[in-house]
Amino acid sequence: AQEFYRRRCVEIKHGRVSMLACLGYIVPEYFKFPGYCSMTSGIKFADIGTGLSALLKVPAVGWIQWVFFCGYMELFAAYQDPDLMP
Repeated sequence: AQEFYRRRCVEIKHGRVSMLACLGYIVPEYFKFPGYCSMTSGIKFADIGTGLSALLKVPAVGWIQWVFFCGYMELFAAYQDPDLMP
């Protein structure tokens, strides 16, 4: 029963991540934040492409921030209490 509960939680989480990934791919086609992504490098949000072309435009510090944010969400904010339904 515990293994089934874990698999259900993981499936729900993967579904949510997939939906956010689709939004992250579609929304930049129609909307860009005003301002700079990196003031020191002079990179504006409008200069960053969509899809895989954005991987090389965002500075490494931005990716490190994203990894820490996702880790925080995984460990603390999006933690599923085993005593509650997913």
